[in-house]
Amino acid sequence: MRVLVTGAGGQLGQDVVRLFGAAGHGVMPCDHKSLDITDNAMCLNRVLEYKPDAVVHCAAYTAVDQAESDVDKAYGVNAVGTRNLVVAAEQVKAKFCYISTDYVFDGNSDVPYQEYDNTNPQSVYGKSKRAGESLVQSLSSAFFIVRTSWVYGLHGNNFVKTMLKLGREKQVIRVVNDQKGSPTYTVDLAAFLLELVQTEKYGIYHASNAGACTWFEFARAIFEEAEKVWVQALPVNVEPCTTKEFPRPAPRPRNSVMDHLSIRTNGLRDLRPWREGLKAFLQEYQKK
Repeated sequence: MRVLVTGAGGQLGQDVVRLFGAAGHGVMPCDHKSLDITDNAMCLNRVLEYKPDAVVHCAAYTAVDQAESDVDKAYGVNAVGTRNLVVAAEQVKAKFCYISTDYVFDGNSDVPYQEYDNTNPQSVYGKSKRAGESLVQSLSSAFFIVRTSWVYGLHGNNFVKTMLKLGREKQVIRVVNDQKGSPTYTVDLAAFLLELVQTEKYGIYHASNAGACTWFEFARAIFEEAEKVWVQALPVNVEPCTTKEFPRPAPRPRNSVMDHLSIRTNGLRDLRPWREGLKAFLQEYQKK
């Protein structure tokens, strides 16, 4: 299978390129330097030139707080850029896999969100990603929309790396304990995408590591697992706090836990528990 990957230099994109390549697929990695997705003609030319069987669209505008004041750019990348790629993919009858987010929900549910629950994004970032979903659904004849959450990996900046850095520098860290979600290791998500894209089981999927925690519980687990994996004590004290104590420009979902209904009903393999993913990440991070 020939696969074009956007956002190939990003946190998820790098693992997608590596895993698809290792599985024997032909991969064309595209980062923002080699493909400006907001340029319609460039998208069309690149896709017609490579003629992929599938497009895995990892590229996105993900600066959640900045998006509140940079509305045009957020929509330019997440909506217009996505439309450009879908239209190009349709020209060569390529499958289209769009990576979306838990931010398409309002976070007010007391139970995990299922794939076909009504969306109600509260931030510009969430609204722009939901716009991308709508364009994929209306313009692609063979699509996968994969919503994920709390992503971290070996490449780029993320919560796990930040915690490990602060754990070496500070004695006390305060982390919010009233936002709940599911941490997702990029390698596990990329492995799921590899399995999914080879099928014709089109539709919307929720894909995150299994289980849920608050950011505070996640932070505490990071230090507990790091001490086991690295056999090195990080004498930092993690204290819980509320979202109100750390106001941000963009609202955060209180509950972004997503049920994996589509994975189960389509007979696909679910992602492993989040704590196992964290342990695997720490083992790989130690080698760097």
